[in-house]
Amino acid sequence: MEGPTTAAVWPGKHQPLGATWRAEATNFAVHAPDATQVEVCLFDVDEHGVEHERRLRLTEYTLGIWHGAVPGVPIGQRYGFRTNGVWDPDRGRRFNPAKLLLDPYAKAIAGEVRPGPEIFDYVLPDVDDTDEVRRRKRHTRSELDSAPSMPRSVVVHDDFDWGDERRPWTRWADTVIYELHAKGFTQLHDRVPEHLRGTYAGLATPAVVDYLRDLGITTVELLPVHQFVSEPDLAERGLVNYWGYNSIGFFAPHNAYSSSGDAGQQVREFKQMVKALHDAGLEVILDVVYNHTAEGGAFGPTLSFRGLDDLYYYKRVDPEESERGNDAYWDVTGCGNTVNTSRTQTLRMVLDSLRYWVTEMHVDGFRFDLTPALTRTWHDLDMRSHFLTAIGQDPVLRHVKLIAEPWDASMDGYSVGRFPPPWVEWNDQYRDTMRDFWRARSNGVRTVASRFSGSSDLYADDGRSPYASVNFVTAHDGFTLRDLVSYDAKHNEANGEDNRDGTDNNRSWNCGVEGETDDPAIVALRKRQAANLMLTLCLSTGVPMLTAGDERGRTQRGNNNAYGQDNEVSWMDWRPDDAWLDLYELTKTALRLRREHPALRQRHFLEGRPTAADGPKDLAWVHPEGREMTVEDWHDHELHTLGAFVSGDPLRAPGPRGEVLRDRSFMIWLHAGSDPVRLQLPDNPWIEAGEVVLSTDPDLVVGEQVKAGERIALDGRSVLVLRQV
Repeated sequence: MEGPTTAAVWPGKHQPLGATWRAEATNFAVHAPDATQVEVCLFDVDEHGVEHERRLRLTEYTLGIWHGAVPGVPIGQRYGFRTNGVWDPDRGRRFNPAKLLLDPYAKAIAGEVRPGPEIFDYVLPDVDDTDEVRRRKRHTRSELDSAPSMPRSVVVHDDFDWGDERRPWTRWADTVIYELHAKGFTQLHDRVPEHLRGTYAGLATPAVVDYLRDLGITTVELLPVHQFVSEPDLAERGLVNYWGYNSIGFFAPHNAYSSSGDAGQQVREFKQMVKALHDAGLEVILDVVYNHTAEGGAFGPTLSFRGLDDLYYYKRVDPEESERGNDAYWDVTGCGNTVNTSRTQTLRMVLDSLRYWVTEMHVDGFRFDLTPALTRTWHDLDMRSHFLTAIGQDPVLRHVKLIAEPWDASMDGYSVGRFPPPWVEWNDQYRDTMRDFWRARSNGVRTVASRFSGSSDLYADDGRSPYASVNFVTAHDGFTLRDLVSYDAKHNEANGEDNRDGTDNNRSWNCGVEGETDDPAIVALRKRQAANLMLTLCLSTGVPMLTAGDERGRTQRGNNNAYGQDNEVSWMDWRPDDAWLDLYELTKTALRLRREHPALRQRHFLEGRPTAADGPKDLAWVHPEGREMTVEDWHDHELHTLGAFVSGDPLRAPGPRGEVLRDRSFMIWLHAGSDPVRLQLPDNPWIEAGEVVLSTDPDLVVGEQVKAGERIALDGRSVLVLRQV
């Protein structure tokens, strides 16, 4: 690289932040209130392939923002920032002009971080250094230029034509979420053109869109697609961050998922993907990580925020002590730092990012990783925090889907059932209860009934609806559904951490043999157990969330923490030879029943009392002897069978004009015991006969009819769904 040159910069404006392209001049604005000097660095490659850097000093400073307009900057221009100022890392002052910084508001990022000592703003200690030498080096400002090891921000000006695209605006009560990885879902897909596999464009191909629609999901939830980088320790182990929970660019679609090599084209490609999914009636929500950044702890790399305002962006153990030289980061994310949304500019950046993805990229909502970390006023959880209050009143954000992961990495961060409307939550209590029930480790069926009917104990007391519970039995983090019924213990050796990583609380059962087997009896039992869990999920009140591939038996070979496995361990296997295609058909049927019958996706909690004077209860819990459950039954720890009578005539919730809605009624049986059971069907005046519409008992044929009051045999570990004839 050649040395820097100088050029004229116009004053420009301090709003909006980031790079704003105009034909006359591009405005650059960056928040760095304590810096004494900020330069915008423009990178160009000459005809010989040599990169040149121009450093242009921003001379204007307004309200903590450095800004200037540079004439003649083309769309696609690569750039970054350099800052100068006080070097006092003990007090959060880490300005270092040798470090190229990404623009926090960059709409696109080109290239990737290359690990090495250059990306650290201090002198990196050697392994054999004494503690005193290590301390001294960590307090010495590094003079190594990080530009050769850093990606570049990109000037973007996209005039994408959305045409007649319409957002689906799917009601929560009708929503079925499908959590998938933008790369892994199509990386091995034989019907996706090879050059589009693993990309945003690959997700927009007819083969993928048709599969999603045929399955019956309504909403695609993408694992993180904000620009992210791999942690240095992963690189040392020869791995990369696959899941993407290590964000560095909150406005930029991850560049590695673009099929185009041109800088900035990932923005257009992402929009084309959203448009294709919307045209098919499918929503797109993003799993977003605002609770921490890829800069890690105090001794992590300097990539962006740390070099602009370290003290402002990250929470401290004690904010007052920071000014006196105790600059320890406060970490409730497990990733080294916690983003400080108590600060106005940091909170503004998060809100600007969210609005950008809704208004410019047309996404339909967000799932927030480790949400309690964002709600803290200094250290304490606060459900009236700046973050929640700002989103709740925002005219754009309050109308999109908002999903909280209601825990963080701290002891006091568990907040299931505590988030205010309009938030909904991942319900891990549903996951744990249903896993225990189907492996026959539950203490009766009392909690099973609560989780199956929408978890009113968690959500009804503050006026929320059953859809406040996002029900799931698996997610990206943990066993896949197939592994849940195939392994008793995790097998994470490939992660390079001696199998210490990942949870040991899997609540799994291998059905008698650890790992894959050719034993037909065990394989059949595993498929049945997987089907039982999947059907229970699809038929429960609340919002079901499926993990991509579970419906066809995807395995990670017992790895329950595959965050660094960007390979066939994590990628979706589309080959039919080892797929559990019968499970796929059952899943599709269950979702079709849910879609066709409002009785199975009601938006009000069922109350266990009649909806009409002469009608049945809207929900009745039935003992296998055919009577309603008693207090003693609910406390019978040996009971592993539960029946739910769901009345559809009439439904409790009215139609859009207040009209009475009617549907068929259902009798659903969940039997987790290993032995067959003789069920006594209730004898009541509202249902004379029912037909089998779903069952995991191979002896019960779909379409077979039974009469009220009859007895019916149900095999061990089975689900049975009867629909009113």
